[in-house]
Amino acid sequence: MNYPTPPSLDLSALRQKADWVWRETLHIHRRSPETRVASALSCIEILVALYYGGFLRYDPKLPPWPDRDRFIASKGHGAISLYPILADLGFFPREALTQIGQPDALLSVIPEPAIPGVETINGALGHGVGVGCGMALALRRHDPARRVVVLVGDGELHEGANWEAFMLAAQHRLDNLTVIVDNNHISMLGPTDEIVSHRSLTAKLTAFGWATHQVNGHDLEALLTVLAVATPSQPRCIVADTHKGRGVPGLEDAPLSHVMGIPLAQLDALLGEMS
Repeated sequence: MNYPTPPSLDLSALRQKADWVWRETLHIHRRSPETRVASALSCIEILVALYYGGFLRYDPKLPPWPDRDRFIASKGHGAISLYPILADLGFFPREALTQIGQPDALLSVIPEPAIPGVETINGALGHGVGVGCGMALALRRHDPARRVVVLVGDGELHEGANWEAFMLAAQHRLDNLTVIVDNNHISMLGPTDEIVSHRSLTAKLTAFGWATHQVNGHDLEALLTVLAVATPSQPRCIVADTHKGRGVPGLEDAPLSHVMGIPLAQLDALLGEMS
């Protein structure tokens, strides 16, 4: 499938921003080892494309701005890589990144709506697409130009509620709704295909009435290109193929990477090499 040329953006600067978010995510994990770092490392380019690529409309000085687009991090375990971006954009002070998970800290291990820039509670998996459908329906009645974007994990799609929401979105032709699947092929208990195989997400979602695209989820240019594609009268799903734990030897693509941390010595070596 041929896509239109993406907006004129400085791809080199965006790649540098993604590298910075990767380092900041490792810093967060070093301070808060309980965070699920592998899930966070696979979706960094997706978040950079959304927030720095001109796709999402937001106001860091007024997070509940009525004319904003809505972003739902349904993939809650991976959302610590969102925190550096929100801090960088001015949603909250950067100092908050040093206190994640501590008593009375602004930032929690799993995002919640008390955090500026976070729309929903992201604890139980499988509900983000349904919530996104409700938001998209409401916004279409009052402000059809506003977008709703939901980031889900491929393992999360084992939850049946997602597929009910996919049917509802197609029925109501929610073309202001985009779902991005962080398709890193590994869930909490191991490789996704060895637990419940999706056997081609794009084919299934096309059959459900969605406009579907599959891209390399670490390729910023490809992500920006597909985000620019209009899908009139259809909701859209982008299946972004990624690597869980990307960039960390021993963690990247490891079958149990979801529940693994990075040893302190390795973290220090990685951060030292990138400085």
